[in-house]
Amino acid sequence: MSKIPANEIWPLVHAERLALIEDLETLDAVQWDAPSLCRGWSVHDVAAHLVDNARATFFRLLIAMAKAGFNFDRQNDQGVAAEKSATPDGTLQKLVKVAGLRDAPPGPVASRLVEEIAHGEDIRRAVGLKRDYPARSLELAIKYQAATPQGLGGAKELARKVQLCSQDETFIWGIGPQIAGTRLELLMLLSGRGKHARGLSGPGMAFVR
Repeated sequence: MSKIPANEIWPLVHAERLALIEDLETLDAVQWDAPSLCRGWSVHDVAAHLVDNARATFFRLLIAMAKAGFNFDRQNDQGVAAEKSATPDGTLQKLVKVAGLRDAPPGPVASRLVEEIAHGEDIRRAVGLKRDYPARSLELAIKYQAATPQGLGGAKELARKVQLCSQDETFIWGIGPQIAGTRLELLMLLSGRGKHARGLSGPGMAFVR
């Protein structure tokens, strides 16, 4: 994947944050407490995680990892606990305040876009909401995940074996047995959410565990 300028990606990240804020404003207390697609986390927890993500810098993340004994899952849980307010409205207001930030740990900014879309779906699918994501945002996120090893949250090992093709056939990535579906569902697959992906088909699915 050729490097995409951060100045092109950040506006897409900010757009996703604002879109999620608008959706969260429509939820009632029961929906905020609903289990998200992230195992063990409620919708409220995922929203708090996104606040923590938006504030991530190299030094902030380093300190948080040290406090968590360099256990990534523990660091995530501690980040949620730190940013989750007593009420959904409190957490929502935190999201509003961080929506325009450009903080990120070292590495491609495209990872921030993946986080916003994937976690946006963790929330939306849990409460029956849908978003028509921009094709450009989805394609950048797919390309990033396809070039990122599984150990770092991507799906490079799968993507190098198959060809990913959008249903409208206007986006094709890779060489091999084809996996076809919408851009969003392809991203769900590459983001460790294959069991929640809908309508994927093709001989390449034989490589999906």
